Amino acid sequence: MSDSLDPEKLDAALEDVHRAGMPGLFAEVIDGDQVWRGAAGVADTATGRPADAGMRHRVGSITKTFTAAAVLQQVERGRIGLDTPIGQYLPGVVPGDRGAAITVRMLLNHTSGLAEYLPWAYPSLKAFPALADTRPESLDDHRFTRFDPSELIGLGVTAPAVGAPGATPGLYSNTNYLLLGRLLERVTGTTAERYITREVIERAGLRHTELPTGPYLGEPHSRLYEAWFGMIDPPRDYSVFDMSWVGPAASLTSTVSDLNRFFGKLLAGEIVSRSSLAEMRRTVPVVSQEGRTIEYGLGLHPIEGGGPDVFWGHGGTAWGAGALAGIRADGGRRMAVAVNLQRWNVLDASGRPQHHPIDDALAALHRLALYG
Repeated sequence: MSDSLDPEKLDAALEDVHRAGMPGLFAEVIDGDQVWRGAAGVADTATGRPADAGMRHRVGSITKTFTAAAVLQQVERGRIGLDTPIGQYLPGVVPGDRGAAITVRMLLNHTSGLAEYLPWAYPSLKAFPALADTRPESLDDHRFTRFDPSELIGLGVTAPAVGAPGATPGLYSNTNYLLLGRLLERVTGTTAERYITREVIERAGLRHTELPTGPYLGEPHSRLYEAWFGMIDPPRDYSVFDMSWVGPAASLTSTVSDLNRFFGKLLAGEIVSRSSLAEMRRTVPVVSQEGRTIEYGLGLHPIEGGGPDVFWGHGGTAWGAGALAGIRADGGRRMAVAVNLQRWNVLDASGRPQHHPIDDALAALHRLALYG
């Protein structure tokens, strides 16, 4: 092993995150032909079952990179135009003049101005992003709810717009990617999930990645602990949860090894063409769900790690699950990290998430995994 892929340092960085309060986490880092995998902490706080680097995991919005790649494939085949209004493909789905103004590109890079549907689908989260005025009860209410994506899209497109089509900074919204799922269905004649499985997941040779049709994770997997900013204490296990509430926006399950393989294939031009990859890496400013302004492309964004090299990838969360995957622009180094606790930051008197030791430890792990 070279100094840039030091297993002892990586193992220690994992343990630091666990000691800071993360129940369990696991990761894989690849540098050239060198591979390190590691895990720390537990997959089940009740039994003490250890976390393992081979576990399946909900990877949240990393799903968006898969969905974006599927859309770009259809662009390459001439069935979708990036700058064509969504109303031409899905008449009447986006009401009023916005259907003629919002393009496919705007959905992909979150500059559509369409609102996030989640606070409308989960009543106890209605006040989001005013976190202090939210409550977590809806998570339990909807654990086994099978949502109709058309109803979720309806909630997002009829909610008050958050910006003008094409204006920047955009606002990150899962409504955009549910619409892209409907678009894929329209132009391919099959469901978005089936198309993404066949043309993205299977093309990349991923053996432990799927878009689930029910509430259960494949084995082996960790329990997934959600704290919702200290309002669920102790954190509750949401590893059994129907993911139809996010579908092609954030429902994917995968492993850290499969994520690294996928991003390697993507940047090598084996999932979409080089010209499509260049489109994916054309960024605009977008306000994330955490309220930070980031640069965002078409389902892909540069990862901030504090080092000299540019890494591309995506992060994601689901109830209790978090993941981050990235690859250096030249494809030479890849990393994927998964954690089994979310929203660990308790709110302060002003309703803002307080800093937590996990934040520093996890950032240090990401820096080490990215830059050595």
